[in-house]
Formats: sequence, structure tokens, C-alpha cells
Amino acid sequence: MDKRRLDELIIALEEMVQGNFHPELSIKDSGEFNKLAKAISSVGESFENRCKEQRTLASITEKINDGLLLTGILDHVFDSFREIIPYNRIGIALIDTDKGLVRACCTRSDAKTIKISTGYSAPILDSSLATIIDTGEPRIINNLPDYLNSHPDSISTRLIVEEGMQSSLTCPLIATNKPVGFIFFSSMQINTYKDLHADVFQKIARQLSVIFEKSRMYEELIQLNDLKNKFLGIAAHDLRNPIGVVKNFIILFLNGYLGEIDEKQREVLNTMDKNCDRMLNLIHNILDFSAIESGNLELKLEALDLHKFFHTYESMTKSLAEKKQIELKLDIELKLPEINVDSNRIMQVLDNLVTNAIKFSYPNTTVTLSARKSDGSVEISVADQGQGIPENEISKIFKEFSKTSVRPTGGEKSTGLGLAIVRRIIEAHNGSIIVDSIVGKGTTFTIKLPINNQ
Repeated sequence: MDKRRLDELIIALEEMVQGNFHPELSIKDSGEFNKLAKAISSVGESFENRCKEQRTLASITEKINDGLLLTGILDHVFDSFREIIPYNRIGIALIDTDKGLVRACCTRSDAKTIKISTGYSAPILDSSLATIIDTGEPRIINNLPDYLNSHPDSISTRLIVEEGMQSSLTCPLIATNKPVGFIFFSSMQINTYKDLHADVFQKIARQLSVIFEKSRMYEELIQLNDLKNKFLGIAAHDLRNPIGVVKNFIILFLNGYLGEIDEKQREVLNTMDKNCDRMLNLIHNILDFSAIESGNLELKLEALDLHKFFHTYESMTKSLAEKKQIELKLDIELKLPEINVDSNRIMQVLDNLVTNAIKFSYPNTTVTLSARKSDGSVEISVADQGQGIPENEISKIFKEFSKTSVRPTGGEKSTGLGLAIVRRIIEAHNGSIIVDSIVGKGTTFTIKLPINNQ
């Protein structure tokens, strides 16, 4: 082999390393150079297919990391996998071990009518799918009508033949060394999978197994979270009424409607009243959080006069600050536009931020409530001169039931839900909230609410 031709092969291999899988190679005769050139071309084509396969799988992995559910992942597979495997139909079925069934969970098909759809199930014992589980090998049927003739009792085969499918490829889905289900590729042509290599299917199925199993677990977590929120909502709702009744009786005692009480009894009743308020506050927070988590937070948007709103709030809250010898100061821009918000919910947000600022501040300090127009929005800030929040704890303050190491200066109690609810309410208004804090100097919460919120 002459040096010129050898250099051509080296250049071709270097181009393949750079991602050009089809470098130019001159093939003129049947000599050794040409055999080697053909082999390099074949390797290039194989590398290209593998790269396509890896890109497609990486794309699907990215989708699952974005939180797609099984149906969304299947849609992505259906739209993307034709470069790797030919098909007109893809179905995913998961194994229900407790009931001994395999159950279809999602299907995509080019067929006009889908005969096997979500919810279809069949016993797995003594079925052909049981054999696939035992062997861990893909099953290829290149002529479904012929297979149906020899297996007339196969209901699933009859149904997909009625859809128009002529050949099929079934791959087991195995995660953490146990079978979790199957992915079915079907084609409207006979012998579609005749010349394809089973090892390619197995590799794809292994990677898809992990993706589908993660997605299935994600769906289960969503269902459990919904169940949790439903339970919290029911429990909180059922607790609110009896606690309210207890509080009303306490008020009757304190106001002397049920007879005279001495100072010791009054002290006990006041303690009971405060604890009822704490429980009712917790219940209201849980009901709010449950409604938000389940997507049932309803906003009643209306035009809000911010000047009147802030001054009304100041008059309501000033006494709470004065009890701790804290000054509540307003710094409101003169010309604030009206904004469309749910005024009760924004009052809830403001109350949470201001009472928190008072709760974590020392006497003889100032809490400043400010508002100004900024880039198509109204910017509202609550700043204190309190303890500040450690930088490594700021990321968790908007998470439900989380608390920082900072403790209230007057022994006040906290549910750990307030700021989580605040963030959700602001986001429901298409707004945003950020926090700046320096330990020993104080904390500032800043809300931005769009002016033209519809």
C-alpha cells in the first residue's frame, strides 16, 4: 500500500474522530486498500448510528429530568426513535406483581383506531410475555397474521392486527435487576425487524427501563402527594369547627357571661385562648397550603388602591409592633398605580412578612414597609433590622415545614408554612419574591407584582 493511500486512510480516521462519519475514500479496485476503506466506511456508519442512538436516549433522559410523566416520555420516544427503530406503534405496559397482570399504561400509534389502550390488562402467567421475562431476551414476530393463525387465543395479537400491525418487537423493561414491564414496537409492514440485531434492542431497552421506572416512581410520588394534601385538607377542615367552638366558650367565660372568674382562672383561659388561636392559624395555613398544592387556589382579582391598602394595614399592625417596642415605618412612593390583585391574599402575604419581621427582631429596632413603581411592576419590600438569616439556610426558607436556626426574639411560635404559602400566592399573581439577608444586620423580602395583571 503506497504512502499516499495510507495518508488518505489516516486523514479519514481523523475526520471520523472529529464527527465526520462519512469521509471521502477512493475505492477503485478490490485490493487491500479498498477492503480497508470499505471497513472504515462501515465503522463510520456504525458509529453514526450509535451516536444517533445515544443522542436520542440523552434527549429522553433530559425530558425525564424535566419531570415528564410516562405519557410525555412515550410521546417523545414516538417522535424521536424512528432513526433507530422502525415502527408505527409503541406501547408501554407495566407489571402489576400483586395481581399477576401486565397493564397497558400508554400507547402511541399511527393507526386510525387503537384497540389496546391505557388500562387494558392481561394475566402474565403462562403467557408468551412470561417467557420474555424468564429469558430477558426481546421477542420478534415478523408476521403477526401468521402468528395469530397459529395462536388464535392470543387476544392482544388479534387486537393489534386489527389495528393494522403486521410485525412486532417486544423488549422487557428491567430496572434494579427485576422486570418492571415491556415496551412494544409494532410495524404495519411484514418482516420489519427481520434483519435488526437483538443486542441493539437490549441496549435501548436497558436504558429506557431506568427512564420509565423513574417516571413511574415520579407518578406515584405525585399521587401520594395529592393524597397527602387531600388528607391534610380533610383533617384541618374537621379540626377547625370544634376548636372554634372551644374558643367561643373561652370568650364567654372571659367576658363574664357564664359567671365570675378569678385572676388565676382568667390567666388559664387566656392561655387556652392563645393556644386556640395558634391551632386555628395552623389549620388555616394547612388549608391554604392544601388548596395551593392541589391547584385549587382561586384568586379574585380587583383593582387595588395601594396607598389606602398600606395605610390601613399599618393601622392594623402598629400595635403588634409596639408591644415589642419595634417601630413600623411606611416608605410609600406618592404616585403608585392601581394593580389587579386578590386584596385578601396580598394582605395575607404582607401580614406574614411583617409579622415575621417583628417576630425575629429585637426591641428598639425598625421594620420598614416600602413600595414603589419599577419596570412595569410594583415593588413591595419588608425590611427589618433583626438577626438576619445564615446564607446557607436562605435556600430553604420558602419550603414547606422548614425552619432556620434563627429563633423568634419573644418566644413566638411558627408553623413553617407561612413563607411557602407566600411564595405560591405571589407566583399565582405572576409575580416574584426574593430575599436579601445579612447575619446581624437584618433581612429584606422584596415582592414584584405586575401592574397589568389580568
